[in-house]
Amino acid sequence: MRRHHDMGGLDAGPVEQTEHDYSPWEKRVDAIMRLLSDEKCQLMSVDELRRGIENLGPGAYDEYNYYERWISSITNNLIEKGVITVDELGTKMEEAKARWQETQA
Repeated sequence: MRRHHDMGGLDAGPVEQTEHDYSPWEKRVDAIMRLLSDEKCQLMSVDELRRGIENLGPGAYDEYNYYERWISSITNNLIEKGVITVDELGTKMEEAKARWQETQA
């Protein structure tokens, strides 16, 4: 049975082949994954990243861009492994939101 992310052989439209500048948050997501999977840390493998991406529901998988899928998978893997809790994540997200709103005032 084909899962939602498995597009092999299906018409998915044209592939964007031009390079683009990566935004700072995309670079951070890439750096986080590199740090979590390096030889010293070995907290997460590329296979675990892929599994997390493939486990996103169809709505999230279709709506998220490349790095949004990555950070969702990383987050879910860290929660599964007990590295962070949902409450800790929520608290940090609220703190970051408050800091961002201060810069917008």
